[in-house]
Amino acid sequence: MPPALQPWRRETFKFSTDPELEAKIRDVVGLYLDPPEKAVVLSIDEKSQIQALDRTAPILPMRPGLPEKATHDYVRHGTTTLFAALEVATGKVTDACYPRHRSDEFLRFLKQVAKTYPRAKLHIVVDNYATHKHPTVKAWLARNPRITLHFTPTSGSWLNMVEIFFGIITRQAIRRGSFTSVKDLTAAIRTFNDGWNQRCQPFTWTKTADDIIPRATGGQRTSFTRH
Repeated sequence: MPPALQPWRRETFKFSTDPELEAKIRDVVGLYLDPPEKAVVLSIDEKSQIQALDRTAPILPMRPGLPEKATHDYVRHGTTTLFAALEVATGKVTDACYPRHRSDEFLRFLKQVAKTYPRAKLHIVVDNYATHKHPTVKAWLARNPRITLHFTPTSGSWLNMVEIFFGIITRQAIRRGSFTSVKDLTAAIRTFNDGWNQRCQPFTWTKTADDIIPRATGGQRTSFTRH
């Protein structure tokens, strides 16, 4: 029998028009599959506008034959932006929460990451967000040559491994939570990340650039999300 239709599911996609698509795929995938010797590879991004939602009723836990239930009614208490740096070799995450996600905050987080790995050469995968290429960021990188940014293709956030971690923390800590303030929300994020780092394991990247490029350049979808 053919699989049943699931009309509540939807995938959206966007094609990449990046003229350096192939070169960027080879660069990023090369870091994952064959990292430079005596260097640390990190995947960095920010999850912006995380809302501190205080639900008007507690979440009802899953029971035999019944799904978990949560009210749609809530009170908003502000937002935060989670910056995260995933160490590809171990799965360890360095994190920080800031009220905004401008170039100032990105540079502040880069400095935090640099202090976390004080003597190592760092190869950092980021997306093409304008703040990652701001003149102040470029100037700081020029003064710190041990740190190199590697950019994913336009509409290629699926190449950034930290997005996997964002999906996990969203499902397990943010979406299911109820927060009375931004401080409460950031504390929950910090607690989750502390626990994550105690038990973390690396994500395994299996696709080579040669596996990916024919699909990415031949009319296949290059960026997608599921709802």
